Amino acid sequence: MDTLKSVPDGMDTLKSVPDGMDILKSVPDGMDILKSVPDGIDILKSVPDGMGILKSVPDGMDILTGEKGLDLSELWRSRTSAHGPTGLSAPSTFRRWRRGGSARTSAPAKPAVPAQDARGLGGAEEDRSLLKFLALNALDLTAPASDILLKNRQNSWFQLSGHPDCFAPAGPGTIWKKRSGGQENAEREVYEELGSDPETQDLVPRYFREVDYHGERFIELQDLLHGFIDPHVMDVKMGTRTFLESEVQKTNAREDLYQKMVQVDPNAPTPEEHRQKAVTKLRYMQFREQQSSTCSRGFRIEAMKFRGSLPVTDLKKVKSREEVMATIALFLGGREDTKQRLLERLRDIRTKFERSSYFRKHEVVGSSIFMIYDDTKVGAWIIDFAKTHPLPNGMTVNHRQPWVQGNHEDGFLFGLDSLISVSIQTCWHKV
Repeated sequence: MDTLKSVPDGMDTLKSVPDGMDILKSVPDGMDILKSVPDGIDILKSVPDGMGILKSVPDGMDILTGEKGLDLSELWRSRTSAHGPTGLSAPSTFRRWRRGGSARTSAPAKPAVPAQDARGLGGAEEDRSLLKFLALNALDLTAPASDILLKNRQNSWFQLSGHPDCFAPAGPGTIWKKRSGGQENAEREVYEELGSDPETQDLVPRYFREVDYHGERFIELQDLLHGFIDPHVMDVKMGTRTFLESEVQKTNAREDLYQKMVQVDPNAPTPEEHRQKAVTKLRYMQFREQQSSTCSRGFRIEAMKFRGSLPVTDLKKVKSREEVMATIALFLGGREDTKQRLLERLRDIRTKFERSSYFRKHEVVGSSIFMIYDDTKVGAWIIDFAKTHPLPNGMTVNHRQPWVQGNHEDGFLFGLDSLISVSIQTCWHKV
């Protein structure tokens, strides 16, 4: 809140933004921020008409008296705005996080291990004013497709891919991700293990804690976009398969999967499958992977976002080498320095992945490499570990061998080799 003092006409900024003061109510603990920061209320007193603004906001003056709290039972309500840097409105598909009480944590708030700074490679994080943060969070960008919810302090929260109701903003620099069912939390354990190893801790988002909120459990992770300004973002799903072996153990043929197959390609089923009008889960999953570059390249481009635009998610059929190169070239936009810095980071990820004893003993299925850059910074991390599992005792994988049922190979490094190779040629590719 001290930044309010350093921003000329700080409070007037909120008045000049449509629904400016309402933004304080639509942000978790928006009005409460004034109470929790030293001299929070005094700042308003020092700004012309500062206290008058509070009077114009429902329950605004209650902050001073403490007679009753703000009604914040529903936050991140669907809001649309045609104002701001992008001039875009929020699609109605984004489900807002509903807030009705405090969260209970199952672990200390203090992170167990040190982790990489969220700024990415190069440059110090620019100081952003809290007023601008509150005002600009009225803008919403979202799309239905990597299992990571992203927030930029200059733009708003958006989600490149994954289930749209699995994430929620936890605060500047962190997000909550809904954990999978069951007593065990495999993904949390992956983040804890990798985060405690100096060789791998900068490969993944920083893990903070597990949270119990209204009967649902979340893990709190580093927000990878924190510190980037209106960045370009790409989510690349890694590996030659994105399904677990346990998902395809049943050999019974299913009519519903046959119907899904013929909707995509009526000629895909064999004569026998056409006769039965049914296919096995393994057959369908392999067919699905063959529609993209997953099987042939070991990766597929899930989604990407360019500066000042909505995310692009209809990319699963980008398959040929030429199509992949053209898509990456479009993402990089002819920025040679950015290309080289991303290549350096991808090689660093590959080297540390290869050296890690953890990865030799685990299959990594359905994970992504998440790449970000803006005018000054570049970053890339491995994300999404819901399908990362330890191998049977005594078994190891090299993440490059072809998969056959039972060997647990996932093709992660095969895909990373391919991604680096394509990106190198993309550097020479005319944009």
